Amino acid sequence: MAATLPYILRETSSGIHSYRIQDEMLRRREIQCTGPIDDSAADDLCLQLRYLQQADPAGEITIYINSPGGSVLSGLAIYDVMKAISCPVRTVCLGMAASMAALLFISGDRRDMLPHSQVMIHDPILASPAAGSALEMKALSDNLMRVREITGQVIAEHTGKTLDEVLATTSHDSYFEAAQAVEFGLADRVITTL
Repeated sequence: MAATLPYILRETSSGIHSYRIQDEMLRRREIQCTGPIDDSAADDLCLQLRYLQQADPAGEITIYINSPGGSVLSGLAIYDVMKAISCPVRTVCLGMAASMAALLFISGDRRDMLPHSQVMIHDPILASPAAGSALEMKALSDNLMRVREITGQVIAEHTGKTLDEVLATTSHDSYFEAAQAVEFGLADRVITTL
């Protein structure tokens, strides 16, 4: 069952108004990356990042992440916008940042994890069973290896690890608890208050 997000009630001189809690969080420059990363989630996050950039080009933006990951292309669109805006971006891992969500978490300018959160990194995965000619399979394989190189390079850049170290680690699902993530360079610190 999906949870219903609460509304905030505020009394003003013109009466009582209600608005979504996300609107209040956006006003505070805090946004969420929760659930699967797909085209719709990327559109929402990129729009919010660009809006906050326009509102205050120097103000820090916080992205709270609790996601299993998803589409690499959608995730790279978010990554590109995070890097293209002038605002510093703080990422906070709540629960799990896995796969593409881990890459987004890792790329924050300040990367905080709550004590019982985890990061999981791995190589990109072909989303659906492939079928086709040998040449089509080779093209798919070549593209997947190219994407592996791109995501590995991003992780290396933000962790201080070499590309070879990253590719060895992402060759299988690698889970890091908060303190381990800090030690590996995936996060900056473990926090107990928000």
